Amino acid sequence: MAAASPSVFLLMVNGQVESAQFPEYDDLYCKYCFVYGQDWAPTAGLEEGISQIASKSQDARRALVWNFPMDITFKSTNPYGWPQIVLSVYGPDVFGNDVVRGYGAVHVPFSPGRHKRTIPMFVPESTSKLQKFTSWFMGRRPEYTDPKVVAQGEGREVTRVCSQGFVTLLFNVVTKDMRKLGYDTGPADTQGVLGPSPPQGIPR
Repeated sequence: MAAASPSVFLLMVNGQVESAQFPEYDDLYCKYCFVYGQDWAPTAGLEEGISQIASKSQDARRALVWNFPMDITFKSTNPYGWPQIVLSVYGPDVFGNDVVRGYGAVHVPFSPGRHKRTIPMFVPESTSKLQKFTSWFMGRRPEYTDPKVVAQGEGREVTRVCSQGFVTLLFNVVTKDMRKLGYDTGPADTQGVLGPSPPQGIPR
C-alpha cells in the first residue's frame, strides 16, 4: 500500500545569537522572537528568548559575545509568511535606565544547511531636538511598543531611524517534505543536521 503524501512540511531551525558590534555601548543584552504567517505553527522549541548581559571582549574586536542558543520547529502548508527572527538589543544609559540600543530582523534562511547572517541594527529617532533632549533627560528613548513591527512594512516609511551596530547570527536549517509538496529549496531536501557549508569555489 502506497504511503500517504504529506500535507505539511517542516522547518527546523537551531543556532545561536552569536555576537554583536556596538562601538559606543557596553553591557548589552538581546531579546529575540519569531514572526511568521498565518499558515505557520510552531511545533517544538521556544518562540522567544532573552540573553545574559555581555561586556565587550578585551581583544581588538571589542565584540559583545552572547552565544545565546535558539531552537524551534515550524510546520506549514505553504512558504508564504516564511519565519523571520526579530532582535532587540538593550543596555543602560548614563542614568542606569535600560534603553533600546538596536532593532533588526532577518528571514530564516530558505535553504537547508549552516548559515551566518550579520544584521544591521537601528533605533527610532525623536522628530525634534527638543524631544530628543527630553527623552534623553527622562531616560525614555523612543522605542516600539511591539518589536515585531520591525518585521512588517506597514508604517515603516514614516519612522525616522538611526543605524547603529550589528548582530551576528548562526543558523542550522533543516527542512522536511518540501520537495514532496513541490517546493525546491536548492540543495537536496534533508532530514538530518548538516555540517558547515563547503568553501566557496570548491565543487559540490
